[in-house]
Amino acid sequence: MERIKTMPEQTNTCNDASNNIDYEQYIALEQNQEYFLEKTTTDNKGHLKIFLGYCAGVGKTYRMLQDAIVCKNNGLDVVIGLAETHGRKETENLVKDLEALPRTQLNYSGITITEMDLDAVLQRKPYLVLVDELAHSNIPGSRHTKRYQDVEELLNAGINVYSTLNIQHVQSLTDIIQQITNIKVEEIIPDRILELANEIELVDLPIEKLLQRLAEGKVYIPQRAQQAMQKFFKKGNLLALRELSLKYTAKRVDIDLLSYREQEDISNVWPVESKLLVCISSGKIAEKLLLITHRMATDLEAEWYAVNVESPQQIRLGDKARAQLYKNLHLAEELGAKVITLNGNLIADELVKFAREKNVTLVIAGLSRRSRFEELFKGSVLNRLVKKISPINILVVGDDGGKPQPVQYVQPKITYKPYFYSALIVALATAFAGIFSHIISPHDILVILFLPVIIAGLIWGSSVNLFASLFAIAIVDFLFIPPKFSFAITDLAYIPSFITFLVISTILNFLGKFVRWRTKTSRYRERFISALYNFGHEMMLAENLDDILNRVVKNISEAFETDVIILLPDKFGQLELATKSKPELILNETEKAVAFWVYKNGQPAGKGTNTLSSAKWHYVPMRLNENTLGVLCVIKIAADNNAITPEQRRLMESFANIVALALTKLGHK
Repeated sequence: MERIKTMPEQTNTCNDASNNIDYEQYIALEQNQEYFLEKTTTDNKGHLKIFLGYCAGVGKTYRMLQDAIVCKNNGLDVVIGLAETHGRKETENLVKDLEALPRTQLNYSGITITEMDLDAVLQRKPYLVLVDELAHSNIPGSRHTKRYQDVEELLNAGINVYSTLNIQHVQSLTDIIQQITNIKVEEIIPDRILELANEIELVDLPIEKLLQRLAEGKVYIPQRAQQAMQKFFKKGNLLALRELSLKYTAKRVDIDLLSYREQEDISNVWPVESKLLVCISSGKIAEKLLLITHRMATDLEAEWYAVNVESPQQIRLGDKARAQLYKNLHLAEELGAKVITLNGNLIADELVKFAREKNVTLVIAGLSRRSRFEELFKGSVLNRLVKKISPINILVVGDDGGKPQPVQYVQPKITYKPYFYSALIVALATAFAGIFSHIISPHDILVILFLPVIIAGLIWGSSVNLFASLFAIAIVDFLFIPPKFSFAITDLAYIPSFITFLVISTILNFLGKFVRWRTKTSRYRERFISALYNFGHEMMLAENLDDILNRVVKNISEAFETDVIILLPDKFGQLELATKSKPELILNETEKAVAFWVYKNGQPAGKGTNTLSSAKWHYVPMRLNENTLGVLCVIKIAADNNAITPEQRRLMESFANIVALALTKLGHK
């Protein structure tokens, strides 16, 4: 159970850091450390305490250092991994009482910048390490892109961590922060990191005192302080941020209270019946929809689904739009949604069907991104959803940018060969029909030409289908309808026939395209499901280690069309090559270091992830419970610029877990 406290800023009147805490505060900190000590004995992972504030300057770092000094006085091994004093004398005095590990130096754009030396902390392995500014982005070239990832590695190594955080960096609140301050916060951390915290302590300070400290130069230097007061540090902004931090902390307290009542077998406290569904696509508004739904689901303690409907239009999505779709799906997973992918031509109908099956009570959707012209011919997904969703409630969220941005599709390259070939097969069919022109009418010849027109559409697409239809009408009119060898039409009865021919050929082409798309997606999913089933079955039939490894390489190579390397630990705990799909495959020293990190930390890394993303290979740990038995390395999962879809990533992790289970079955550790 988490413990959340509210602590006001401490008064900084004494010069001696050890005397900065009065007796009552010291007793409170002693009790707090007894609790933290108790928590750290429950498992092998380190425990995290976050000092949360509503803005810079409220005293988070100062409060963290005070707490750390009490830990040191209690005989605990405490070091500073990184603490930003920002030149504040009171904070610097506290830092002097603690051991600070040297920082590592990195060159970036010709400037030497210091960061926390993660390896030095891991080697030193203290009981408690202080890591300031949890949401900080590391310098390019660091092991992780974000500091919270450094903290995760420390926790996995069994090291306890104290850290600080401002409320504006919490991922699920970024859109609210932007509305309040008109500033988009770039450095954010996922909510799951706060959920990892064993204790969250709110460091609060009245607005007037914060503004006074800012004016006195205790937060920023005078020139920068004046600029800050005119922009971010406006009184209205600070009031809103303070209220947001208090509400966020209160919400976490409610979670603790609910956990307590569950432990005490108190049932029906807050009956959870609400279920939410958010519709996500390749638009950027999906990020806003996900954040809104996450907050609503948290407030209601409701289960929620993030649903994406794959339609024929998604086949033509551009690389940028497809990357945004994968980003949205990944964000939904990070926020804790149940991510569902459906297939269907009518997006609204699929959403309504799923919502009713799952007993959803509220659907959250964004404004339609289709133009007026597209809505005229294709209809509006939102309008259809509103009409059919009743009695389920629906919340429509507008885009901050005003006019919704249209979907960017891949524009097909124009080539004239399909048009030439379609005209050729229509001409050949016309020549064949002309042989019997003395016994059949022009209407019958049009019926014969349906076949080459439909074939052209199925092979080369809608535009070629339209061209072939118009060419067929023109050639029939020119050769068989009086006056012959002229495009003039004296008998107007042929005009309805031409229009009917054009409409029917277009409809048949659309139906053929839809059937082809459904067949393609069904085969794709069937292929992966079948691969997973066969893979699990073969792993259970494997008789020895070599047999397992051979089956792993064969199945994964075929399922993902990728090269595979399997690394297993030797008796000294060092990774060594177990098998590979091709003899020429090798891992250089850098790639081996990434693989060893994955083995040690039990988390995916490499290409397509946020950890050591510069690597050429994608690494997945083979885990069973809390044990990592080896590393699965793949160099390519998709032909589309080596992109890894959320579905492929989950399937790869499932394969790795099955391998770990099979290895355990044979007694491999």
